[in-house]
Amino acid sequence: MINIVFHLNSGIIYGYDISGHSGWDEAGKDIICASVSSAAYMTANTVTDIMNIYADTFVDDGEMHIIITNMHDAEKAQIILRGFLLHVKELSNQYNDFIKVEISEV
Repeated sequence: MINIVFHLNSGIIYGYDISGHSGWDEAGKDIICASVSSAAYMTANTVTDIMNIYADTFVDDGEMHIIITNMHDAEKAQIILRGFLLHVKELSNQYNDFIKVEISEV
């Protein structure tokens, strides 16, 4: 199961954590893992490399952690972060046995 937790503060998404593997198919053939991974990397790279927003990041096999520590910067990144949230929610609706999306509000 892929677990995705979006972190919000006063309705502003300031990061996300992804862990796990879908188990839908073997590595290299798993379209669910590929879909989530591709969208997660595009989101992180857009925020950090295109928008030049600093984020604490960590990536390892089956894990990705992105936290924008400056809330003003997080506000600037809402379009891409909300787009990613919408994308994985739709994937979760289609593949609910393989993806779980949660919202953690502080």
